[in-house]
Amino acid sequence: MRLGVLVPAGNPTVEPECYRIAPAGVTVHFSRLGTPGVSGITGGADGMEVRTRAYLDGLPEALAVLAPVEPAVVVLAHTAVSYVSGYGSDGGIVERMQSLVGAPACTAAGAVASAFAQLGVKRIALGTPYPASISDLGRAYWQAAGLAVVGYHRLENVKNIYDETEASTCALARRVDTPEADAVFISGTGLPTVSVIASLERELGKPVVTAVQACMWRALRLAGYRQPVDGHGRLLQAL
Repeated sequence: MRLGVLVPAGNPTVEPECYRIAPAGVTVHFSRLGTPGVSGITGGADGMEVRTRAYLDGLPEALAVLAPVEPAVVVLAHTAVSYVSGYGSDGGIVERMQSLVGAPACTAAGAVASAFAQLGVKRIALGTPYPASISDLGRAYWQAAGLAVVGYHRLENVKNIYDETEASTCALARRVDTPEADAVFISGTGLPTVSVIASLERELGKPVVTAVQACMWRALRLAGYRQPVDGHGRLLQAL
């Protein structure tokens, strides 16, 4: 079974995280998403949102590279692009991906939403590694999805998300958790999470959902894989 994953151009985290999760007999194949037409965009919150949204303009080229592998499923491993596009946008993104690659597809945010439904989660503690503007859009996205955000925190003083470690993930999960939360959700595929999910669940006593974990869970389910995957949290036991 082959899974396809679209990765934002500069993200070095997704591949090793997916490889760690992939069960025997499942291979994961990647293509990089560019941001066509944004080379002259300046920094700041507005510029970041423009660049994030521009990843969708890179879908045709990235999927053209991936299509010859004939993946069973393709997942867009970039949560923030859904936040910037707004709740309700994922259906159109998925339809476009499917038309370009000829296979079932999902977004990271869509995968997370399905994960919450699978686990019966209604109240989340949301932790993000993003700047304030993207983090606020993320909180609004999940509220629009009908979830109560009962805990919320973002990593501060992040100069480069890709320099953060699993220790950052653990600190964020502990900081954001509240007794009212059904689950802790760590957003952002650029933050390494997979190796600490199980230990955090034992410590916090509740499910911990992360973006890459949910992407792999959803892709495996869409591809028809139904055997539990050990070592990466309760969600991957629910295949």
